[in-house]
Amino acid sequence: MRFNKKSIIVFATTFIAMLIITITIIYNSETKKQENFSIEESSVLEAPNEVIIEDPIVWDGLTMTELTEKLDRTLTSDLTGYGYLFAEKSIELGLDPYLAVAITMHETGCKWGCSSLLRKCNNVAGIKGKPGCNGGSYKKFDSLETGINYFLNMLYKNYYAKGLTTPELINPKYAEDKAWASKVNKYIENIKKA
Repeated sequence: MRFNKKSIIVFATTFIAMLIITITIIYNSETKKQENFSIEESSVLEAPNEVIIEDPIVWDGLTMTELTEKLDRTLTSDLTGYGYLFAEKSIELGLDPYLAVAITMHETGCKWGCSSLLRKCNNVAGIKGKPGCNGGSYKKFDSLETGINYFLNMLYKNYYAKGLTTPELINPKYAEDKAWASKVNKYIENIKKA
């Protein structure tokens, strides 16, 4: 049976959550002896005979599951099913996941059918560098996951960490097209409606 990175991440996250719940229940039953308790807001509650797990809110009033589903409704073609990776890594870095997906969708054209740069080289954002894709100036990545992670790290390091956190602020440094920000904003609006 083959496992992809996404299924391994989901399994590991679920395993860790269940381990934390188990440790919490044992700790509570041995030291607190309370009927109800709260570990952290909207995380885990123990009622007399049941455990209720609530996903914490991670972005825009959404849980990680809801955010992933929203992003997946926008990510099409070769990017279908990568909502969790965009959501998890964006939240980890402190990026706006809507902005990250909007840039990716704009740069790849995946709304209609992904660019050859994405399909052949796993490059989700027109990133230049070596090794070159098909001998060109655009960077080639070994996998789509690697390309997505590289893009998100680059977006954080080269833009967010420098205070460039909106399409309007990113545009002059990222793209020559002066209408780039308005195009990315249209994708953001569509993601929010999804």
